[in-house]
Amino acid sequence: MNKPTLLILAAGIGSRYGGLKQLDKVGPGGEAIIDYSIYDAIEAGFGKVVFVIRKSIEADFKEFIGNKLDGKIEVEYVFQELDKIPDGIAVNPDRKKPYGTGHAVLMAAESIFENFVVINADDFYGRDAFRTSANYLKNLDSKSSDNCMVGYQIKNTLSDNGYVSRGQCTSDENNYLIDVIERTHIEKTEKGIFFETAQKEQVKLDENALVSMNFWGFTPQFFQELKTRFPLFLETNKNELKAEFFIPTVVNEIIDEKIGRTKVLSSDSAWFGVTYQEDRPVVVESIRELIRNGEYPEKLW
Repeated sequence: MNKPTLLILAAGIGSRYGGLKQLDKVGPGGEAIIDYSIYDAIEAGFGKVVFVIRKSIEADFKEFIGNKLDGKIEVEYVFQELDKIPDGIAVNPDRKKPYGTGHAVLMAAESIFENFVVINADDFYGRDAFRTSANYLKNLDSKSSDNCMVGYQIKNTLSDNGYVSRGQCTSDENNYLIDVIERTHIEKTEKGIFFETAQKEQVKLDENALVSMNFWGFTPQFFQELKTRFPLFLETNKNELKAEFFIPTVVNEIIDEKIGRTKVLSSDSAWFGVTYQEDRPVVVESIRELIRNGEYPEKLW
């Protein structure tokens, strides 16, 4: 049985954070959040890690990773750039924003041939999420069109320092995903948790609503779905400079077309992340608390 691969999306610009948050050192040994994800993945039995980065951050990123993973897990890099689109499709010269998470995953199509997990570089997911997903993927036929995701309660995923984007999920009685809707402006207020619609209306969310934190598990068949759907996205949105090709959009289409199912996995892990600079102290203290509780060594590598 092939070990699953960890695909880490680290090409984001981080405009709200004000810097390269993928490499921000938040652990006592100079570790970034990405280090803890890799450490948890190794513990859970993953066999390879693939980083999706941009050419502009390649030197800094590879310097940070260095050789600390040598002998621990196989490492590979792929690149997400605006010009990496199918032949015959013109690039809008005014486009500056990356094409989104679905495009980022597609960049690894020639590097991953086994079941794999997709995560964000700057989100802390917790060891149980990696163990749970690895156990599911190890028993999933690599030719299957079924997928999985780890969900979190929205109240445990918000920032006190501004709005966030989340994929709101609905599942059936067998814990299979019905749909996931991208909410791109969610804030916690004194009156509760609200998201903003495209018409600028404020809609309240249940604090226990299940959301996707971009922790997905796929078989290699997912790459074919991306290859089929990405050109359609580009054609439909050729004049939209900020439209993004989201993973949840493709997952929804697979569900709606009854091509495959997505199992919603439960996890007791705590999530935290750094959307804004003001989130950083909370992340640093959360990691220190986990170290005090014996979850991690003082220095990972």
